Amino acid sequence: MSGVVSDASPLIGLHQIGQLGLLGTIFGTVLIPPAVAREALSVERPSWIVERAPKKPLGPAVTRAGLGPGESEAISLALELDADRVIIDELAGRSLATHLGLPLIGTLGILLAAKRRGLIPTIREPIDVLRRGGFRVANDLYEDLLHRAGELE
Repeated sequence: MSGVVSDASPLIGLHQIGQLGLLGTIFGTVLIPPAVAREALSVERPSWIVERAPKKPLGPAVTRAGLGPGESEAISLALELDADRVIIDELAGRSLATHLGLPLIGTLGILLAAKRRGLIPTIREPIDVLRRGGFRVANDLYEDLLHRAGELE
């Protein structure tokens, strides 16, 4: 395994709904670059979240993609490590990660994986809490996730 690298928003979102531990259960160690550590200061870091700096920045492509420092460093670190996954929610970061061939997952994908593994009983409630807190989820994606989790009424 080459590792899993996370951006800040999945850490913050999962922490806010009391489900940060899902990352450790599903992935074991999760690596974060220094910019993500700074952006996620509100998240008390368990020992399985390990800070590691990328050796070199991504460069001009990142500036054009409009990425913030956390996303930029997370993608850079994931590329350097040939990471098994990069955990990113923001569209610009997801687009660049996909373009660069990085396997990716987001907060909602983690919740779905956790439900499928029997780690949580439902995804509806945690997604609803995220949405009430300002996490944007398009209605069609919401319904698709509930359908895939077997929770669509």
